[in-house]
Amino acid sequence: MSHDEIDRILSHDEELLPSSGFAASVMDAVRREAAVPPPIPFPWKRALPGLAVAGLTLVLVVLVFAAEATQLGREAPSAQVSVWWMSRLTPIMMATTTPTAGWTLLALALTLASVIFPLRLAGRRT
Repeated sequence: MSHDEIDRILSHDEELLPSSGFAASVMDAVRREAAVPPPIPFPWKRALPGLAVAGLTLVLVVLVFAAEATQLGREAPSAQVSVWWMSRLTPIMMATTTPTAGWTLLALALTLASVIFPLRLAGRRT
């Protein structure tokens, strides 16, 4: 296609008409969307205190870790550092391997109850 043909095609002012029913269907969709209630906003006023506490806890953990590491670095050579770390981590690792089936079952039972109870309450209303 040459430039002259393109210019000739684009120079005509033809009226563009939508297909039959297109404008009506678009306006119906616009009215349906306008009738939908707005989404529920996120409750930031309730979430911010929890986020602030979590951030503060994270900062405090980092500060305590840094203070312990610098104090340990001044007092002990590097071989004692690894022994110190192992002495700190051993109780944590042992606690994760002990049988805690009772607590796990209690947590699962409470979770199940907290899911079933509201569902039954909601079912009674309808």
